[in-house]
Amino acid sequence: MEARAHIDQLYRQHGPMVLRRAQRILGNETEAQEVLQELFTSFLQRPAQLPEPPVKTAWVYSATTHACLNRIRNRKNRSRILEIKVAPSQSATQKPGSDGALWVQQLLARLPEDQAQAVVHYYFDEMSQEEIAEILGCSRRHVGNLLEKVQEVLNRMEGTR
Repeated sequence: MEARAHIDQLYRQHGPMVLRRAQRILGNETEAQEVLQELFTSFLQRPAQLPEPPVKTAWVYSATTHACLNRIRNRKNRSRILEIKVAPSQSATQKPGSDGALWVQQLLARLPEDQAQAVVHYYFDEMSQEEIAEILGCSRRHVGNLLEKVQEVLNRMEGTR
């Protein structure tokens, strides 16, 4: 199958799911639409990154999660740079605000990639540790360890609130 036709089919099949997932992670319709566009544009620009057809839903979930987490981290880095330039007297590690979605985004931006993905799959998608292990390509025990590390971060964050 020609790459363009394969990507068109992938978009028709998985595009709505990518948009819903991005909305859930980012909490913003506009940003979710941008992630959808960026993800499929990257597929068009580098079709070799796609697995052979049929593309599994888990692979698309993982690619979407990765794109959203990168967006959150980039947003955090931009904010940190602006804080340093605009208000150097303020701490770059301010306590999370009372807005729940913002707090979750700050948490995800703070975590390493594998921990952030485990959090999204476990808490947002309500997947089992076995399902997460399959998506991440690791053992169920490793997923449990990732979630324990996240709990430690949460406990430290709660201590600073």
